[in-house]
Amino acid sequence: MKRLSLMLAAVVMVAAVVASLAPLSGHALAGASPAFVTEIPPGYRDWKLISVAHEEGDLNSLGAILGNDVAIKAYREGKLPYPDGTIIAALHYRHSSSEQNNKVFGQAQSFVPGAPTNIQFMVKDSKKYAATGGWGFGHFNASDGKPADAAFMKPCFPCHAQVKDRDLVFTRYAP
Repeated sequence: MKRLSLMLAAVVMVAAVVASLAPLSGHALAGASPAFVTEIPPGYRDWKLISVAHEEGDLNSLGAILGNDVAIKAYREGKLPYPDGTIIAALHYRHSSSEQNNKVFGQAQSFVPGAPTNIQFMVKDSKKYAATGGWGFGHFNASDGKPADAAFMKPCFPCHAQVKDRDLVFTRYAP
């Protein structure tokens, strides 16, 4: 009887450990919220600047990384993990040469944002997005504001999971 009780206790402990790790696996649970954001957060264009980004290659992109008040406070305090309510926006534009500025400088050296390409969001809600490390990801086409579909969004979490030590956030604060 004592042996059966010990085995039962061991099975319960293993089940508890597996259950606690399930949200970290990246697989959404049945009935759970999708791991992607389907609506653009209101007022994001008025948020404060976190940093800027330049991506070369096929993307050829300039980006402004903005944060809501919760995000800015966490960045300034160096607070990790980011608290629920943190929202980070990335506004991406084509990387374009500025002929007007280059004339003034006398050489090709000035680059500015060109046509907008997309807007991306990370929304921290540790319960709603438990299956993706507490973050919801969003990608919206700049021309029509439509969200990307689930298949397009699928690689977001595995990519961001590579910076787990920074709570899945690539961008560092540029004061």
